[in-house]
Order: sequence, then C-alpha cells, then structure tokens
Amino acid sequence: MEKTLGIIQTFSKIGKILSRIAYICFLVGGIACLISLCSLEFGNGEAFKLGGVAIHGFIEEREDMQMAAIYPAVINGAIGCAGGYILARLFAKYFKHELEAGTPFTMEGAKELRRLGIFFICVPIIARAVMEIVFAILTRTLDVSEKLDVMEDVSGVGIGITLIAVSFLCQYGAECLVRKK
Repeated sequence: MEKTLGIIQTFSKIGKILSRIAYICFLVGGIACLISLCSLEFGNGEAFKLGGVAIHGFIEEREDMQMAAIYPAVINGAIGCAGGYILARLFAKYFKHELEAGTPFTMEGAKELRRLGIFFICVPIIARAVMEIVFAILTRTLDVSEKLDVMEDVSGVGIGITLIAVSFLCQYGAECLVRKK
C-alpha cells in the first residue's frame, strides 16, 4: 500500500511541475497575443520585426492570410491561452493540496478534483463560445472573408467526466479512511 501511495505522490509531483510549466506557457502566450494585438492596432504591425520583416508580413506571406484575419486569430489565441491558464492553475493548486495532504483520499481533495472536472468541461466550451462570438463580430467589422478555425477540439468533456468520476473514488477512499480510524 505504501508503494502505491508513493507512486501516486510521484505522479502528483510531476503533475504539479507540468501544470506550473503549462500555466507559465499559457501566460506568456496570452501576453504575446496581447502585445501582438497592440502592435497590429497601434503600430500597424511594424512594431515587431524579425530580420527586417514585419511579423504581419511574414504571416500574410507564409500562411496566406489576410491582414484582417490576423486580428481574430490573435484574439482567439489570447482567449485560448486564458482558458488554458485557468485550467493549469487549478491543476497546480490541486496537486499542491494533494501533496500537502499526503494522499488523494481527503474530502477536500475530492471536492477540489470534482470542481476541476466541472471546470475542465466548462472552460473549453465557454472559450469556444467567446471565440465564435468575437469572430462573428470581427468578420462583420473587418470584412474577413475566410473562416478561422477556432479550437475545434472540445475534448475536455470526456476528461472532465473522468475527473468527476475519480473524485467520487477519492471521496469513497476518504470515507473508508475515516471509518477505519
């Protein structure tokens, strides 16, 4: 039993580290999107250059994308990063609390895992809806003719349901531990 708990704690340590890395990456990505948006709006895309070529020029040429379509792409990137950041922070918080408790079988941990599952279902769906609304508004405002692929994968539902199911297993384990004492 101690060996299995040790394996669970090792996975929790890895999860804590990976979720921290993820939320830092999402934060940096979101900030980069916002800086890019400011560059596009206030610097006509000329504020940031790579080798003397403006980034928007590189994107237009390399990706064959209209300048007007870059705005929704950058905004959608920022929204996606915000959603990812929220989930990664919640995961980091869960792993931190689980490691402090020394076991996943606590009532508080089970509730936190259940809440994480609910967020894992809701955040991608909400992010997708906001992206679609923003894209619809910007297509009319900027006259964008091409359809932008906005986060087609909303697989968080399956993972969220799994997290909720596992939370009930952890709650049952916590109840068994309380009865044993």
